[in-house]
Amino acid sequence: MKTQGTIKAALSAVTVGVLSLTMAACSSGSAPKTASNELANGKTFTLRLSVDPGSLDPLFASNSVTQQTARFLYDTLVNFDPDGNVVAGLAQSWQGTTTEATFTLRKNITCSDGSALTPEIVAANINFVGDPSNNSTQTGISVAPGAKATSDSEKGTVTVTTPSPEPFLIRNVGSLPIVCAAGTKDRGLLAKGADGTGMYTVTEVAAGDHYTLTRRKDYAWGPGDWKTDQAGLPDKVVLKVISNETTAANLLLSGEVNAATIIGPDKQRLQAKKAFQRDLVTALGQIWFNQKPGLPGSDEKVRRALTQALKLDELGQVVTSGDGKPATGLIAPVLSPCKQDTLSGNLPGHDLDAAKSALDAAGWKVGANGVRSKDGTPLKMEFFYPSTMGPTFAAGAELIKEVWSGIGVDVLLRPVTDAEGSSLILGGEGGWNAAFVPIGVGLPNELVPLVSGPTPPNGSNFAFLNNAGYLENVQKAVSATGEAGCEYWAAAERKLFEHVDVVPFVNSATPTFAVGATFELADGQLAPSSVRMLR
Repeated sequence: MKTQGTIKAALSAVTVGVLSLTMAACSSGSAPKTASNELANGKTFTLRLSVDPGSLDPLFASNSVTQQTARFLYDTLVNFDPDGNVVAGLAQSWQGTTTEATFTLRKNITCSDGSALTPEIVAANINFVGDPSNNSTQTGISVAPGAKATSDSEKGTVTVTTPSPEPFLIRNVGSLPIVCAAGTKDRGLLAKGADGTGMYTVTEVAAGDHYTLTRRKDYAWGPGDWKTDQAGLPDKVVLKVISNETTAANLLLSGEVNAATIIGPDKQRLQAKKAFQRDLVTALGQIWFNQKPGLPGSDEKVRRALTQALKLDELGQVVTSGDGKPATGLIAPVLSPCKQDTLSGNLPGHDLDAAKSALDAAGWKVGANGVRSKDGTPLKMEFFYPSTMGPTFAAGAELIKEVWSGIGVDVLLRPVTDAEGSSLILGGEGGWNAAFVPIGVGLPNELVPLVSGPTPPNGSNFAFLNNAGYLENVQKAVSATGEAGCEYWAAAERKLFEHVDVVPFVNSATPTFAVGATFELADGQLAPSSVRMLR
């Protein structure tokens, strides 16, 4: 069950699944080659796209492929380095609170048509997205509905105010792609073209086949202290639409494609050839218990017992075919500005005897006839899992059934589609007891409505959680600006694990490979400014 965005203010966008994150990415793998004698100038970098990006308007991009394409053509006020830290973008500096942020623009930034980027243009973009009637896909993601921006030409600043507090306001607004003046006046120009300040311009479009981009030699406002006089920068970029992964892998190995994301079995061929690799690490393996009153999961002793019965490391290996990364919390380490490991030591370890004792303490007797209450009612657990995420999730569900059945629990497995998961689990319409629900977010405040507050159909707290310790720390966290609240966000998340409200057990690692080039991931995708061509 998958989504194509992040959960910020628009909670209706939440579906069960792995997000195609546009937050920050975790880079891992072989180190980039940066020695000057190994870099080559004047080359073309060919990047595989799995589908055609469609309209290139960045304020209406609805999928990760279009968002990746827009990265070559448009800039944002701030950037993120491979470790997820905020660095300069169109803005050279910034300051703010939870309700107001001011960005000071770099000087001498120009658009692809040669016109100057002004504070007024930036403010116009923010106001466009802040108006829900414009139906931008960035509304509620980068810019909250009702947010307003004002500009000051003399100071070179843009100030944004929001109708309600946002702990990570600078990160959110700072990640909005900025369209230049001509594009804001005629959005039709952006369907198969671009009007931005990005490193590249569109020079050829063959829809469904390829997009050719040419590097702007005057581009001097890249991430952080980026410089124009760097060896290895490609003069051209070809975004090649290749739907079949095996074809993409073959073209990589032959050198006809320089970079591609490969998640299927073909990745083994690339790893065997020691191709350059960077991994996007995102949340994947999470077990949620339905704590609706009257259900077994509403009892912490039952949740603890069922968790203790499992070998979570083994379960993670099954779900990821051995390619996963250890979970350290509900958000992958580099995806959040808060870096703490909130998971270690806070979930019960594997112990079958302790699991049986916990069930007994909860009033469930483990015997020859299974796990039963004092009146003889069997302990039944209907476990939901996403049928659309491949056979490994089915295998993981089977493993859970085997373990829980082994201690006498009556387990029924139910595969569900995306639509069924959205209605039955998130919408509160189904009789689920426990489930794989991979919720991916990039900021800790995005979790709040999912694990506290109103329940379906009046809210998004789909598992009916009620954790006083979590809410106590959230109240402290939301009054802080950005990273200043991380201590409290981490303490809040630990409370969820201490009470076994949710059980993260593995993260996914989605590899992107390169041949004849190197790159880095930032903000969840390949960073155009990081591409270096090799001899």
